[in-house]
Order: sequence, then C-alpha cells, then structure tokens
Amino acid sequence: MSIKSVTTWVATLLKLYASDGWYSDTKPSMPTTYAQTWFPVLIQILIAIAVAGAMIGLSAIIGRHVRDPIKLSPYESGMRPVGNARERFSVKFYLVAMVFILFDIEAIFLYPWAVVYRQFKLFAFFEMLLFIVLVLCGYFYIVKKGVLNWSVDEQRREASERKHAA
Repeated sequence: MSIKSVTTWVATLLKLYASDGWYSDTKPSMPTTYAQTWFPVLIQILIAIAVAGAMIGLSAIIGRHVRDPIKLSPYESGMRPVGNARERFSVKFYLVAMVFILFDIEAIFLYPWAVVYRQFKLFAFFEMLLFIVLVLCGYFYIVKKGVLNWSVDEQRREASERKHAA
C-alpha cells in the first residue's frame, strides 16, 4: 500500500465523516451512520499506534546500546540480586492478591449502580445493600480464617513457648 493510496483513503474517510454537517455552523448533528460513529475511534487508535511505534522506533535508533554486565544484570531496587529467582512464595501472597481482586471487582460494580440509582430508587438500594452484606460476609470470613493476618506463625510460636514455659 503506497502513501498516496493511504492519504487518498484518509481523505475519503474525512469527507465521509464531515459530509453530514458535522463542521458546519448551520446545524450541529449527531452521527447517523456507522462510519461516522466509529471514525473518531479509528483515528484515535491509529494515532496511538503511530505514537507508540514512533517512540519504540526512535529509542531503538537514537538510544545508546551499551552491553556490559552491570546493564545486563537484573535490577532489584538498588540491591545486589541474591539467591535464585525461582524461589517459592508463601500462599498468603496469592490469597491476598485474590482477595484484592474480589474487592476491586466489588468496587467496579458500585459505579454502574450509582449511575442508575435514581431510576430504580428503593429497589436498587436494597439490591446493593444485599450485595454489600454478602461481600462483608466474605470479608469477615477471611478475617476469621486469618488470611490477612501475616503474623500467625509468630503468634503460634509465642503461644507454644508460653505453654512450654508454664
């Protein structure tokens, strides 16, 4: 595809987009065709791809390429990396991550509810109240199970030391 055909295609799209009085001073109108509705989205996607490609391309062309052991070593917040990268993590990290995702999804459900609250009035209030009560039940369950308590091992050790000391 040549540059001339691309510019012709873009010019045709711009004419199609502007043909319904979008930029005229006489009558402002909403988009009526499928092409007019989605053309701004297409332009935004094309601009985003062009900007991202330009940034990556320019950094590859202009940037310095220094290959030395310090540049190739992994960055660990200013600390020298120690140990194996394939180390096992405690299950608590994953449990906290899942709990965070669940509560994040709950917060996402609150936004559409707040938008339509005035339309459904009391019904929407009780539906969201039920939803929040169920989420809080889950929260109290995980608190009771000790998922959020990171010092459980230390508390157990202290309790066993107290038993043995007595």
